[in-house]
Amino acid sequence: MAYTIPNTCVHCGICLPECPTGAIQIDKNSEHWVEPGLCNNCEDENSNPLCVNSCPDSLPLPLPAKKGRYKAEPRVLTTHHLFANGHNNPIASSMVVWEACNILAKGSVFPWRINHQSKVCFERQVKQGKGKIEFCLADGINNDPDCALDSEEAVETIEAMDIRAACIHLIFAAYSTFSERPWEKEFAIDNKQLETYLGLDKRKDLSKAAKLTLIKSLVQQPCKLLATIDWPRQGKIASFTVPEDRIWHLVAIDNHFQEDNHGYKHLVGMTFRIKAGKWAKYFLNKQGYKKYSAYYQYGTLPKFLLTTVMSIWHQHEGTVRMMLWLLFKTKMGREQRVTVTRLMYVAYGEEQVRQASFDREKRKRLLRRFESDLEVLNHYQIKPVFDPITYPTRIQPLWARLAAIPDDAEEAMEFWINDGCNETSITDSAPAGKWNLLMKARILKFELPPEWDKQLSRWENKKQRKTKTRRKNLTQTVSHFSGEQISIARKNLGISQRKLAQKLGKSQSWIRDIENSRFSAKPGDYQKLQKILELE
Repeated sequence: MAYTIPNTCVHCGICLPECPTGAIQIDKNSEHWVEPGLCNNCEDENSNPLCVNSCPDSLPLPLPAKKGRYKAEPRVLTTHHLFANGHNNPIASSMVVWEACNILAKGSVFPWRINHQSKVCFERQVKQGKGKIEFCLADGINNDPDCALDSEEAVETIEAMDIRAACIHLIFAAYSTFSERPWEKEFAIDNKQLETYLGLDKRKDLSKAAKLTLIKSLVQQPCKLLATIDWPRQGKIASFTVPEDRIWHLVAIDNHFQEDNHGYKHLVGMTFRIKAGKWAKYFLNKQGYKKYSAYYQYGTLPKFLLTTVMSIWHQHEGTVRMMLWLLFKTKMGREQRVTVTRLMYVAYGEEQVRQASFDREKRKRLLRRFESDLEVLNHYQIKPVFDPITYPTRIQPLWARLAAIPDDAEEAMEFWINDGCNETSITDSAPAGKWNLLMKARILKFELPPEWDKQLSRWENKKQRKTKTRRKNLTQTVSHFSGEQISIARKNLGISQRKLAQKLGKSQSWIRDIENSRFSAKPGDYQKLQKILELE
């Protein structure tokens, strides 16, 4: 039974440090209240709860059950609802958001390390080590800057990470796309919206207090991530540095109460006010993107992904991690070849894969788990396409091999007859050395559900049109220069073939072949020649 603090309390604060679960809190009016989802009646104690024993007036009283339904009170929010089209919503998809999602999804499985300041962190290299992003963990979730946790303090925070917090992180990343300047303007989201997005409104086994406590805990976890960014120059965008800052700032939590006929206050809702960190100024900046001073990187968030993660996270953590990773990976192109080793690292962590390589029993369990997770992905219409060369039928999962059986009864009978006449059968056990073969295998791509794939197709077509237009312009600009014109221009400037080759990063024989018109250079090389030789 949960306890509550009545209106007669003088709010002296004596009971606040006595609560072992942190259920007693202070609201914006400096009044104490008890969060029912955290109050466990001090179940480890044989006598009265500690807060009752410490209070001179014994005022914390048992909270009676709420009778009747909660009144529906309208709440004014400052932001839109997600999934206006019913299928998907834009989402910030920069490397900062991607890695933060991976950290929340993996928790203690993630390859954390201790830096030179004795802080637990993870470092992501950028552009072959020319830049980096360093992630650390903060102690609190308030808006004041906190120092990153050291190695001893961070262990408890890492172990308490919930994979479902990655869904909250994605929801924040989706909301941040609504604002022109998300690093300055906060957005508000209440528990009802989060319950709808996560599918918790369908959970009848959870009480109102349990749902609110769960949502509050999940919201706080992404707000404990800190990022320090050292970004190299890329194209026209100059290098920049972002000092240590939170990925998401939890500006405030507004608690909503309803009072019953007996004067007891019941917690009925929460509104969370969130603001993106400084990273958004460089990776989610429309105006800066137009001026070549920042990026505006966004992807698409399918609605079904959130509810799917919330329903299967406990039984299939590996599936969830692969699904979240593919959300960002497919933004780079639908036909991205992925090795089995990389997928296992994503799903289970490098340490588990390494241990399986030296232990037969662990290897067998990990193989079964991996093939089961792939089957769940396939069930949710994220279908792997196996490379026939490196991932042949004989090492594919049984469920993938059985998919080749026709649905028609007569065709199925003929299939099994032919299968029985072959030297190898579709139901044969895995060949010897399957693990080593899988470590070299690749998946060509993942076929995606329509609400996910449609937007990716549109982006790829748009990107291809831009590339074709750029190449066409380059060709029209420089392709009319002949080998003889290039040779004359070079001699007029007194440049030798060897020196010209060094400036271009080519061999001397390449320059000689171009001048003799043995082949044509690419438009980009012609453009460099035009600039060096001052061709009009």
